[in-house]
Amino acid sequence: MSESRTAIITGAARGIGAGIAKKFASDGFKVAVLDLDEAACQKVVDEITAAGGQALAVGANVADAEAVEAAVTKVAEELGAPTVLVNNAGVIRDNLLFKMTTDDWDTVMNVHLKGSFLMTKAVQKYMTEAKYGRVVNLSSTSALGNRGQANYSAAKAGLQGFTKTLAIELGKYGVTANAIAPGFIQTDMTAATAERIGVPFDDFIEYAAKEIPVQRVGQPEDIANTAAFLCSEGAGFVSGQVIYVAGGPKD
Repeated sequence: MSESRTAIITGAARGIGAGIAKKFASDGFKVAVLDLDEAACQKVVDEITAAGGQALAVGANVADAEAVEAAVTKVAEELGAPTVLVNNAGVIRDNLLFKMTTDDWDTVMNVHLKGSFLMTKAVQKYMTEAKYGRVVNLSSTSALGNRGQANYSAAKAGLQGFTKTLAIELGKYGVTANAIAPGFIQTDMTAATAERIGVPFDDFIEYAAKEIPVQRVGQPEDIANTAAFLCSEGAGFVSGQVIYVAGGPKD
């Protein structure tokens, strides 16, 4: 990197987001670790700074327009103009369609879709001014359909359309937009899924691994490494793509 760029990672207090934040810091980015609870971000920030990196904890609800504007302004003032954004913040409210509430639907849509929209809209002005930018949106293999996840599947499929449109609109400003669609990744979120269906997490992992061609489940680092490539200087001709990082082929 000719200069140290500033990256914002949402949902970065734990799991995939934390993995991406730590990887980006090790690659030389100044990293804004953003999550709903600012205090929860501090552990990741401390790990980054202990390793010699530069990071800032930022608390914001990505579905709140005013909170997003304030958070992005804070990042620009304290770390520098953000030209890299990873929209990773996400929640699950799984249920079969006939049991899914309107709140279950709205919560998932607001965090995944509205959150990614608001964050990207706030950050794109810094990218277009710099004539450089990288946006990565976290989709999922659930975008292809998954029992009990009508809300999550719809949101994750929506992010793919959002990504492709960003690529078309922002490309002339030197900004790329891509999506990563993880398969089974070992995180608190997949542990919650195992608990919901009443299966011990170790058994859940073992069963999932047997169904994956590479015979293991994914780790946050697997997604972080893919995000690092897509946000690198060398990935400037890769845009509008959805990359399934799932240990095997997906449609």
